[in-house]
Amino acid sequence: MAALGGKVAVVTGSTSGIGLGMARALAGAGVNIVLNGFGDAGAISALRERLIDEFKVKVRYDAADLMKPAQVRGLIERSVAEFGAVDVLVNNAGIQHVAPIEEFPDERWEAVIALNLSASFHAIKAALPHMRRRGWGRIINISSAHGLVASVQKVAYVAAKHGLLGITKVVALETAGTAITCNAICPGWVLTPLVQKQIDELARRENIPEAEAKRRLLAEKQPSGEFATPEQVGGLALFLCSDAAAQIRGAALSIDGAWTAQ
Repeated sequence: MAALGGKVAVVTGSTSGIGLGMARALAGAGVNIVLNGFGDAGAISALRERLIDEFKVKVRYDAADLMKPAQVRGLIERSVAEFGAVDVLVNNAGIQHVAPIEEFPDERWEAVIALNLSASFHAIKAALPHMRRRGWGRIINISSAHGLVASVQKVAYVAAKHGLLGITKVVALETAGTAITCNAICPGWVLTPLVQKQIDELARRENIPEAEAKRRLLAEKQPSGEFATPEQVGGLALFLCSDAAAQIRGAALSIDGAWTAQ
């Protein structure tokens, strides 16, 4: 991974969870990081300082609202202006809403599509010219097991994550003759702070041990009976940035405990 030292990665939705796992993995390889996401300003500032101290790389935070195309473009342009490049783009930011399709609020459909799908289009469109000028790039779209299969009451999320795989394939074809690759990672259940909150709420509501709450959440979908971790997703993202992955293009790589093998 020595070849990654000094490169620049923009990781959206990276102030916690999967995004932070990927930012940490890249920083560990010497990549300078642009963090993006919502959260307490003090906590984000402290996170930035911890990454700088731990990995000895440059880290900036950009508060761009990815629901707004102009701000997505601004995120890329500001990153280039400060660091001179965007070598790695990780499209990770996303939201969820659960409801039957007949009851699914129009505004929630628009919001999920805007952040989970359209923001990735705008970010890739803005970043690709810079990657082409430098003759190298890695685009990693974080889809989901729901980019490959569906679940009830998740129409917007499933549509967006399937669409993100379509974007991935098109960009892979359009960059096939270059040293730029575009791939997707499709996580299943990943043990993030948000998922831990679901576990804690289920345990409290049902008056059951935490281990049983975890088992119940996993049982329906993830045959391994184990959560993936943000670190494991980060490790896969790091591999996709390596020379060993130079001919992995347009792929949807599952990390889902055999969820989509069923």
